[in-house]
Amino acid sequence: MAGITPSQTVGPYFHYGLTPHDYDLGEVFANNLVTPDASGERIRIEGRVIDGDGQGISDSLVEIWQADSAGRYAHAADRRALPNASFKGFGRCDTDKDGGYSFETVKPGPVPGPNGGAQAPHIGVIVLSRGMLRHVYTRIYFSDEAKNDADPILALVPAERRATLIAKRADRNGQAVYTFDIRLQGDGETVFFDI
Repeated sequence: MAGITPSQTVGPYFHYGLTPHDYDLGEVFANNLVTPDASGERIRIEGRVIDGDGQGISDSLVEIWQADSAGRYAHAADRRALPNASFKGFGRCDTDKDGGYSFETVKPGPVPGPNGGAQAPHIGVIVLSRGMLRHVYTRIYFSDEAKNDADPILALVPAERRATLIAKRADRNGQAVYTFDIRLQGDGETVFFDI
């Protein structure tokens, strides 16, 4: 009689899998999403993936998916004209020894939402890490967006927890920099979504 296979965490090979080694992984492992034809405001998103004790997690992978500055996705399901033919809106970044990550991209525009409304500009995020049985999903919203107040997905999150989804803007050397820390557990845990 066969028993149930026990759950496993992502093993020690996870960090090895993050290392480019002898392969050119630029197409699937880039944290710079900006392409020559990308229109819109260039931004930087940076932060840390941290555990419940506030310590950086050095072997996480942060993956993002976003619309372009006009709110269009580089995906077959989005049939609207896509003038930014090279901008794919997808990126990956492994964390450094302090849990830090960063992306160079363009600020996304509003996208269609449920019931014909619009969603505030946001970026979808997936976090993978050693020790996690399943990756987690969250979103990055922008602190300088008035549309956040009307976003139907953000409205589902209890008011006292919404701040965990808002990236704070600062201007550094003429560039917009948004800071977004991802806390995997504990006080101030980032809101994660069931997908």
